[in-house]
Amino acid sequence: MSTNLPLLISVPHGGTEIVESVRSRLLLTEDDLAFYSDPLTRTIFGFQNRVAAYIDTPVSRMIVDLNRPPLPVPLHDPDGVIKTKTFDNRDIYKSGEVPDMHLIHTMVLSHYFPYHQKIDEYLDELPVKIAFDCHSMVPVGSENQKDAGKCRPLICLGNNGDSHGREREGTLVTCSQEWIRMLAECFRKEFPSENAVSLNKPFSGGFISNAHFWRKSIPWIQIEINRTLYEPDTATPGLETIEQRAIRLRERIWNVLKNFYECIRV
Repeated sequence: MSTNLPLLISVPHGGTEIVESVRSRLLLTEDDLAFYSDPLTRTIFGFQNRVAAYIDTPVSRMIVDLNRPPLPVPLHDPDGVIKTKTFDNRDIYKSGEVPDMHLIHTMVLSHYFPYHQKIDEYLDELPVKIAFDCHSMVPVGSENQKDAGKCRPLICLGNNGDSHGREREGTLVTCSQEWIRMLAECFRKEFPSENAVSLNKPFSGGFISNAHFWRKSIPWIQIEINRTLYEPDTATPGLETIEQRAIRLRERIWNVLKNFYECIRV
């Protein structure tokens, strides 16, 4: 009998691969693509053998962003499903080389819709009680983001609500206030520093958690972890490699999710 927890883990931004049809069009280097991904989140949240369902992608979010609605497309939204700008306002493509509608259509059909279809299948066919969309964030908001120049918490949990996890006027939360606050408390016990965990600030949840909650009403929480938890300070690099730090962090996060599930299981 399986002992896997009835959770779904989605890791949409951990990939760094380039779709060959756009490789020659890019201004970004491979190092850039790694930086603008959520580095090592496929390792940190790699609970494939411990949960009911797991999904990630090898493709870079700079090529196809799975956590955006399918419309609008360039040039109407520079931070949409097919991006033209990075979060710090760098051009992704060479001048005149932004993908045309035919290429956009091909990439979306090949990489975007299959990811969302697979989530739908998991939610329909597997015993998932709650789903998590998992990310990492840079330590300080960039100049084009709502929290520009502000230091970010170690952990940000999002349910499309307010800073207490409650519904905002005109919106639906993707998880109850009680559950997201319970998860926050589990994270605080594992990461006990002051102001370590915030709710819905700076991120309240993206397209994945909102769209799939609306369809099935299975609770979703977006998890954002600060990169300082695993990326070493360049001034004091220490003895551990970044991969070793990521693996150690994975076990701490798994401990949080196990404790959380024990609190909510009925």
